Amino acid sequence: AAVPDSAVRAAFAGYYAYILVRGGEAAIVDTGVGGNADAIETSLGGIDLDWSSVGHLILTHHHGDHVGSAADIMDRAPDLGGYAGAEDIAAIAVPRQLTAVADGDDVFGLRIVTTPGHTAGSISVFDPVGGLLIAGDALRTDRGRPALPGADFTDDMALAKQSIVKLGGLAFETLLVGHG
Repeated sequence: AAVPDSAVRAAFAGYYAYILVRGGEAAIVDTGVGGNADAIETSLGGIDLDWSSVGHLILTHHHGDHVGSAADIMDRAPDLGGYAGAEDIAAIAVPRQLTAVADGDDVFGLRIVTTPGHTAGSISVFDPVGGLLIAGDALRTDRGRPALPGADFTDDMALAKQSIVKLGGLAFETLLVGHG
């Protein structure tokens, strides 16, 4: 069956990975903690895709609850390209080189928005056509409302607040976050 353009969320113990599909090809944004590759594979199967359909892995920042299964996913989808913010790449352990992305870069028709503060290389992923924003940990939600990222895990809260203002200038209908 033809796979429609869609966004599918797979939740893992309070952490999220997102699978974005266009024309039978998928991009995964974040992976959750380690050990989630099987759950992501199950989610792919639920939309009639497999690892051969995954062309892109975008990591919003280097924290283990977002990149924990990145190496496993790269092993299972050996042809995918991996992407992360330049300042975070050195802290991400994966079997192949990641491509550094910058503000305004395009990956799979998705626009990269640099949102430093939570980490120096934090990025968000914006789909202007679908009206979708994946903010990673640039912000979180609390009882359905946007909130600041967790202070204990944020490198520079003043910069994080500036990044939230930047995200607020985007026109989107759906906000997906790493926590909330």
